[in-house]
Amino acid sequence: MQNDKLHTYIEKLTKERPPLLMEMEQYAEENGVPIMELVGIEALLQLLRIQQAKSILEVGTAIGYSALRMALALPESKIVTLERDEERIKLAGQFIQRSGREEQIIQLTGDALELEQEVAQHGPYDAIFIDAAKGQYQRFFEMYAPFLKDDGVIVTDNVLFKGLVCEDEIENKRIRSLVKKINLFNEWLMSHEDYDTVILPVGDGIAISKKR
Repeated sequence: MQNDKLHTYIEKLTKERPPLLMEMEQYAEENGVPIMELVGIEALLQLLRIQQAKSILEVGTAIGYSALRMALALPESKIVTLERDEERIKLAGQFIQRSGREEQIIQLTGDALELEQEVAQHGPYDAIFIDAAKGQYQRFFEMYAPFLKDDGVIVTDNVLFKGLVCEDEIENKRIRSLVKKINLFNEWLMSHEDYDTVILPVGDGIAISKKR
């Protein structure tokens, strides 16, 4: 497939990451931990560099890979990241500590739908990055958008979900239900009266939403 060839081509051009990040990438691959695809996160980081984001909210820490990528790309920024999985929280904390970025990255523990007050204490935010339970994307967006600065940007990952969003027939019932939710979110987001949104087919698909 031509897109796969282009994807591989861009990945080969991307410079190698520091050893700790490479270790995290390997861990994620070996243990089935979802982290942002390389081309997608490079696009996200460039957007944040252009924006010169100083305060970032991340919904979905996993093992801390994207939080660390953002921290290293934007050393003057503050990143607040949310996660409910205790094992991943612990592992992310270890990676963050090893990186020496523990003062830059604030970990909040719990369900992202229940951390509104804690998140508010660290806001407002220049950017919000949503990369957690895909079936809850609209709820995450609606809950945390009020903490975005007037010139802020919201980036949502996985909105093309491995290309399944344009498939008419999906045998797996759970996947079919999830794809339906993502499609409904995409339609809702693209027609949102308060945001201009573009979906880029990089990584697993990222939506970039800018306040009008």
